[in-house]
Amino acid sequence: MKRLLILIVLVILAAIAGVVARSSSRAELRELVSHHSAADVREEIRQSYELSPGARVELAGLNGAVKIETSDTKTAEVYIERTASSQEALDRRKVTVEADANSLRIRGEKEAGFFSRFFGNSAGERVTLKLPRQISLLAKGINGAFSAGDIDGAVEVSGINGRVQIASSNGRTSFKGINGSIVVGLKKIDLEGVTLSGVNGNIELQLASDLNADFDAKGMNGRVISDLPNVSIDKSKRGSYWGRIGSGGIGITANGINGNIRLTQITRTSA
Repeated sequence: MKRLLILIVLVILAAIAGVVARSSSRAELRELVSHHSAADVREEIRQSYELSPGARVELAGLNGAVKIETSDTKTAEVYIERTASSQEALDRRKVTVEADANSLRIRGEKEAGFFSRFFGNSAGERVTLKLPRQISLLAKGINGAFSAGDIDGAVEVSGINGRVQIASSNGRTSFKGINGSIVVGLKKIDLEGVTLSGVNGNIELQLASDLNADFDAKGMNGRVISDLPNVSIDKSKRGSYWGRIGSGGIGITANGINGNIRLTQITRTSA
């Protein structure tokens, strides 16, 4: 019986020693990965282009924050700061910039190599743009915060993992698949209206004082709140809201929102 007990104790001690050894190896691996995940290599892209009024600007597949400043200009200035833990990691991921008078396209390509992505050795980029106001804007698949100034055209934003802020939009406006809060100014709404769907965060719609629209929200896990005197909001049933802004008109629709929607007034004016 004694021998059996001694054998059991030895087996338990051996198992504990194995767990400790494996934990130590994992800790060393994490330390190694953490050490090499620092941005040791940097690369800058600086370019400028002339764009025609109403040009289309597309941004897609970017791994980092995007900031867009707008003004009364015809020149688009592009600045991209790329970072990675090594030159090899930087070379594995490509960022392309293409432009002509009617369009500007900035795309990040998918990085090759499962293990490099798994251990956090992927490259990233921070994008800063100075653009004309008179453009249409399409942004999709961005892993970082996204902000833009006044846009005198359509705005389509989808697949963003971060906070989204648009100073103001004058055309068709669409937000889809946003994992973060949204703040957007609405000066005018065109015939296609404003759509918000699949948003995991609070939404603030900053409305012009003379804006007229109907508001319809379904599948809401949150509330609709208005800070405006000319807005009436009714809750028809759980998760559904209907409202009239001013005298009503073109629609603002929301579906699948996990957060609150607040209606406020635009206080910022264009420079």
